[in-house]
Amino acid sequence: MNKTILIADDHEDILEIMQRYVIKEGYTPLLAHDGEEAIQKFNESPPILLLLDVMMPKKDGFDVCRKIRETSNVPIIMITAKGEDGDRIMGLDIGADDYIVKPFSPAEVMARIRAILRRIDISEDEEKDIIRFPGLEINISTYEVLIQGQIINLTKKEIEILWLLAGNPGKVFSRDTLLDRVWGYDYFGDARTVDTHIKRLRSKIENSQSFNWDIKTVWGVGYKFEVKHV
Repeated sequence: MNKTILIADDHEDILEIMQRYVIKEGYTPLLAHDGEEAIQKFNESPPILLLLDVMMPKKDGFDVCRKIRETSNVPIIMITAKGEDGDRIMGLDIGADDYIVKPFSPAEVMARIRAILRRIDISEDEEKDIIRFPGLEINISTYEVLIQGQIINLTKKEIEILWLLAGNPGKVFSRDTLLDRVWGYDYFGDARTVDTHIKRLRSKIENSQSFNWDIKTVWGVGYKFEVKHV
């Protein structure tokens, strides 16, 4: 697991202080003394967060932030001795996630870092509950299916079937396997239950025919979620 935090500042005392706090929190510090070094080290060892001073030699923090935002959405906290609103607005406008004005408390900086990384962890966990294809979004945590941004009225089992199939594109599931995975091993119903649910599911997502995905029948075997590569 990547736990590297890049600290870019031309003041050695700030680097030393923040390095100690970062290590204490269980992260690995990566230090840069100017803007060019910050970009170089970022490219060599991409961090999970960047603590970026504005006033640095060779390239200032604004230039570094712009350059990194060309290829990465890594969280960036900008630090400056200037407290003018214009600097704060510029930093946020070019993609910084937070802004701290010197003099600052290292403990406050670490609190800001923890808050940002917590938000990332939460959003990543939420993303695990969502499957997306063109025009289709399945959110298993909220049991919602959207086609072209519109919520489709599906039953719980229909959503679970779609989630299982779409989560394994190209894989063929037999009727018995679908019964076991969706209804459970203690379900004693007929395998034709699966056919009935698939039929209803298809009728409700019929607008999907304009996209490159569909639920296909594999005769004599079962069903699969097929994605056509165009």
